Amino acid sequence: PRPRRLPSLAVTIALRAARLADAEAIRTIYNHEVLATTATFDLVPRSLEDQQHWLEARSGAFTAIVADDLDAPDGPEVVGFGALSPYKERAAYRTSVEDSVYVRRDRGGQGIGRLLLDELLDIAEGSGFHAVFARIESSGQASRALHARCGFELVGIERQVGRKFNRWLDVALMQCLLEERHRA
Repeated sequence: PRPRRLPSLAVTIALRAARLADAEAIRTIYNHEVLATTATFDLVPRSLEDQQHWLEARSGAFTAIVADDLDAPDGPEVVGFGALSPYKERAAYRTSVEDSVYVRRDRGGQGIGRLLLDELLDIAEGSGFHAVFARIESSGQASRALHARCGFELVGIERQVGRKFNRWLDVALMQCLLEERHRA
């Protein structure tokens, strides 16, 4: 892992491939989003076994990564995670992927999401993908802004495609064409 210092917070974050031992930390972060927010359209929290299966299914270009706070009082701790997933199952879509990034709520706004998303884009580019998509509940302004800072553009709004907390939810579809990512 390449440790990165977040100077404004005086903490060091290291990104690495997720391990099975990270399942509980990932599950805790994710299940908060399931139960309290519309960041995911899952309605049922993941069990530890579900999270372990999810991790076991992540390999190669579709690996999951974690952000470790190396300066945590009790030693390194997972404060965020991200993953790439196939965008669609049909063969013609195989050059496109979808990203997911989650940061522990008490660590939001510290630059951890940016580190994770930049790393996922590097992985996607290194794996030969052409496009990365993000599907973000449309009121998720922080996630939309993060993706925009990393080179994503809004390409559409899917209206009322999900229902959670007794309300209809729209999804903002954002896209990053990797060949355009480094253009200034």
